[in-house]
Amino acid sequence: MRELTYVRSGTLEWRERPAPTLIEATDALVRPFVASRCDGDTLPLHKNVTRPMQAAVKVGMIDPVVTSIVGDVPFHGPFGIGHEAIAQVVEVGAQLTNLSVGDIVVVPWAVACGTCYECSLGLTAKCSTMAAQSPGKTLAAFGFGPSCGQWGGMVADTLRVPFADFNLVRLPAGLDPLRVASASDNLSDAWRSIVPPLGLRPGGKVLVIGGGGQSIGLYAAGLAVAHGAAVVDYLDDRDARLEIADSLGATAHKIDKKRGKSILASVPDRYDVVVEASSQAQGLRDAIRALRPGGICTGTGYYLNTGTKLPVMDMYATSATLHVGVSHTRPAMPELLDFVATTGFPAEKVTTLLADWDDAPEAYAAHTTKVVLHRPTLDLT
Repeated sequence: MRELTYVRSGTLEWRERPAPTLIEATDALVRPFVASRCDGDTLPLHKNVTRPMQAAVKVGMIDPVVTSIVGDVPFHGPFGIGHEAIAQVVEVGAQLTNLSVGDIVVVPWAVACGTCYECSLGLTAKCSTMAAQSPGKTLAAFGFGPSCGQWGGMVADTLRVPFADFNLVRLPAGLDPLRVASASDNLSDAWRSIVPPLGLRPGGKVLVIGGGGQSIGLYAAGLAVAHGAAVVDYLDDRDARLEIADSLGATAHKIDKKRGKSILASVPDRYDVVVEASSQAQGLRDAIRALRPGGICTGTGYYLNTGTKLPVMDMYATSATLHVGVSHTRPAMPELLDFVATTGFPAEKVTTLLADWDDAPEAYAAHTTKVVLHRPTLDLT
């Protein structure tokens, strides 16, 4: 079967690999037909980061925990890339009761069992059942290479999904898969950064600092508007993203965003909820300082440096809450999908390139905010 393979920075190609088969009675085989590029995939695609990151880990500039996610030689190709997909179930294991051949489902980026202690707490990206299968590794996930297991990438002809009754989430009837192309990760990540915090501060003011997590910040801004935030300010330095934020109902502000330079003087207010999606340490510091008393900040990006400094006294003085961590998207999916299906939330506005599946090697590497690939479903009747 074909799998989109990351070879090196800027180089992707279709490669053949053995097609997966059912191994456990709780497995399912699915055929992805919509795939969306995660914001994080642009790091190795658009920058030659393998050797610099390896050297930085060795001299203590980058936290070594990153190697447990992307390998001792970070982003070393070849490996199957992609971890956001909508798929069609093509084969089910004998013990599955919730799925049928032909079902249209979201495939979560992280693999989980659904029954361990961590899964019971909603920490599905930290499933202890999957961790036991790969000692010393941080994640079990699609699209990150062998360091996260042999699951392969989602831009492929077939995926094997373990514990499929739990992992796979069926799309509500009538919901356009292209609208929720990013539900596996980025759209659900935005949901967890907005909806639960805003539920604690209903009608509150929301700030989104965009740019690093390009689509996450935009989804977050739109979800904040849709969930009744009194104010939604979106900050970025790219006109194209500012236009998308404006189309989603947020108030867009262009900023001069230089690495290491504070943007706090450009922040127009103080906020109940802040989403830091610039993936910069200074952005995280600014986000915390932009909180109102008791406010909640979620950092959605990678903060790789060992010397990331946080304004803890500011947090103490304002009784702030900071949440930085890997996204546990599976628990959010049913509520998210139902919300989009019933309200018509236009998440597809964030998509900036909709491309044919066969064009994946060129399209997936495009310098644009959000790439979505698609192909027809199969007639399995």
